[in-house]
Amino acid sequence: MRIHNTLTGRVEDFEPLDGTHVRMYTCGPTVYNFAHIGNFRAYIFEDILRRHLQWSGYEVTQVMNLTDVDDKTIRSSREAGVSLGEYTRKYTDAFFEDLDILNIERAEHYPAATHHVPDMIRLVEQVLEHGCAYPSDDGSVYFDVGKFEGYGRLANLDMAGLRAGARVAQDEYDKENVADFALWKAWDENDGDVAWDSPWGKGRPGWHIECSAMSMKYLGESFDLHTGGIDNMFPHHENEIAQSEAATGRTFVKYWMHCGYLVVDGRKMSKSLGNFYTLRDIVAKGYTGREVRYVLLGAHYRQPLNFTFKALDAARSSLKRLDEFRTRLFDLAVGEIPADAPAPDWAQAGVRGFKAALDDDLNMPEALGSVFDMVHAGNKAMDAGEIDPAGAGAALRMLDDADAVLGILNRAEEKPDEEAEGLLTRREAARTAKDWAEADRIRDQLASLGWQVHDTPEGPRLKRG
Repeated sequence: MRIHNTLTGRVEDFEPLDGTHVRMYTCGPTVYNFAHIGNFRAYIFEDILRRHLQWSGYEVTQVMNLTDVDDKTIRSSREAGVSLGEYTRKYTDAFFEDLDILNIERAEHYPAATHHVPDMIRLVEQVLEHGCAYPSDDGSVYFDVGKFEGYGRLANLDMAGLRAGARVAQDEYDKENVADFALWKAWDENDGDVAWDSPWGKGRPGWHIECSAMSMKYLGESFDLHTGGIDNMFPHHENEIAQSEAATGRTFVKYWMHCGYLVVDGRKMSKSLGNFYTLRDIVAKGYTGREVRYVLLGAHYRQPLNFTFKALDAARSSLKRLDEFRTRLFDLAVGEIPADAPAPDWAQAGVRGFKAALDDDLNMPEALGSVFDMVHAGNKAMDAGEIDPAGAGAALRMLDDADAVLGILNRAEEKPDEEAEGLLTRREAARTAKDWAEADRIRDQLASLGWQVHDTPEGPRLKRG
């Protein structure tokens, strides 16, 4: 497997620090509002990466933070007139609901910043001990950018050519302001009742120190992968590296992966342009999470993604084609298929191409192309009667195996509900009693509900008709 490492600017062989165990940190949401589709572009990329690592045989420990204390959350909670915890809880719950809608696998850990302030204080103390930070007169603590050799290497900044700033207290700032940034922010009246005691006085952590403290708590001082959107590369990720390595003297992260921007109808997403969408906005327009997922995963993760409603309509057609192909294989694969049944050559070629594309820096357009080559060849073979049940079953297994990475196939309708299962049981009882008229009546009733009964040597089997 090869991935593009932002830190080196090269595509490199992926070699975890600890054999087959991959430790991975992903920047999560700031829970001051509903997440928008630009956020989910990053979360889908990270989900595909996680799934592909698992599919390739790696054990994955993933940490995704929840930023529940920063400038935005404090300001928004005060404007709403509620406590910080009450305000952020609503959007934290909504975030997890959105993950389920998009079929994004859960990480192993979702640490909230407010639960880890003591860890952040200890990390600030370490940075101070190593001479890379200083306290200010008001009780804040700032990282001294000039004391950290190599600052700017992730974002490839020309330090000599950039205007040096003074101190930057706010959590986010422009690329032009290469400046000393706050590790600990002294309390002021804008913080209301949000504050913790520290050796430097009452205050709260800066945004950047949150991710360093929480990632190292769960993954160790050095770990394999750190991912996020390219908009977080500077200053956030650059500052994470500086403060973490200043504190420990060790390499913070081996590989950095960043996904490209998302635009809507070719323009930057903006409320003023009327093209700002949360996932809930799109679902309210009649689209499914599966269709949104397909659009967000379809482009190469490092390239800009142009999100349009035409693309959602196209995704609906593509998913229908995949579902129909899978249903044809499922219907043909009657009975128990031996585990060692060989898959047709076209199925093997499709999955080989799929894996090779993903191993090449998650080349999703090429990977999807291999899947649809498989669909075309498989439909052609079934039209010609060139595939038997065993071959169909083996191909079905390979398709489902690939979907362990994609997470887009619809299989829910294959599972009979309680009513259908009950009718099938009654039909078997009628057949045992040789009441053929009743058995036929129940078969017709099942057909009216959309189920066909296939009598196999292993017993009856229901399939969508």
